Amino acid sequence: MKLNHPSGQAAEQRALQFLQQQGGELIVQNWHCRYGEIDLIMQFGATIVFVEVKFRKTGAFGGAAYSITPSKLVKLQKTIECYLQTYSIHAPCRLDAVLLQGDAAPQWIQNITG
Repeated sequence: MKLNHPSGQAAEQRALQFLQQQGGELIVQNWHCRYGEIDLIMQFGATIVFVEVKFRKTGAFGGAAYSITPSKLVKLQKTIECYLQTYSIHAPCRLDAVLLQGDAAPQWIQNITG
């Protein structure tokens, strides 16, 4: 899926660069299926990391973290399962979020589903 909003594209690029600086290697960006889309799929060592990128200009109304709702998590989990089945992947994996607010440093939250 193509991002049409310039701030969304910039946020994903900021998140990607940040994660690459942390040692991650990009597998694919904006992978989608009938269930939804994964913003970034990265590899850290033997672990596949699915990354939801959220950007907000300010922290008003809960900021970037507030937009990751329980229903969004269910949709992301179904999308991840589809990816793993499509490519027959049996590696360790997790779902992370990179939160961006304004010009502040990215906040990386690992394993957001527990």
